[in-house]
Amino acid sequence: MTVMVERAVAVTGRTARAESIVAAALDILESEGPEGLTMRHLAEAIGIRAPSLYKHFPDKAAVELVLIEHGFTVAALAFEDAFARNGATLETFMVTYRAVALAHPHLYRLINGGPLPTEARMPGIQGRTAALLSRVLPQPELALAAFAFAHGMTILELDDRFPPGADLDAAWRAGTQALQAAAV
Repeated sequence: MTVMVERAVAVTGRTARAESIVAAALDILESEGPEGLTMRHLAEAIGIRAPSLYKHFPDKAAVELVLIEHGFTVAALAFEDAFARNGATLETFMVTYRAVALAHPHLYRLINGGPLPTEARMPGIQGRTAALLSRVLPQPELALAAFAFAHGMTILELDDRFPPGADLDAAWRAGTQALQAAAV
């Protein structure tokens, strides 16, 4: 499954320069990871001096918040597309969750590593993806368990923490089936 990051760009009200900063930040994050995403490196990538960035974003955390919002949008679009193609099922959700994370591991880590910034906790930013999970698992506790399963499996896979030869596809299926059975 290919996940198109570009489709997630929406009308934001930001200036063209601010949008170019966000695009460059996303490119740096995706190619170099979070350690490569510095204000100095970001400025170099778009051909301006670092202090000029602060006219558009007050600090690196503000740039990261935009990337987090972008990541939630990428995920929501991927879930919506998958639900339209394959049906709104827990299996579709889990397969898509894994595909998005594996396609964009650094963006996934930015979204899911550490506390979520207060600004990103608004229902409009995070709620779109949560609503899709709630659609297939309406019991809140079970939806939380499903998210925990998906996140745990994903982060362990990204960190290459499974034993060699482990059948991760089978593990995902088994976990998804167990969660689905609990929903009945």
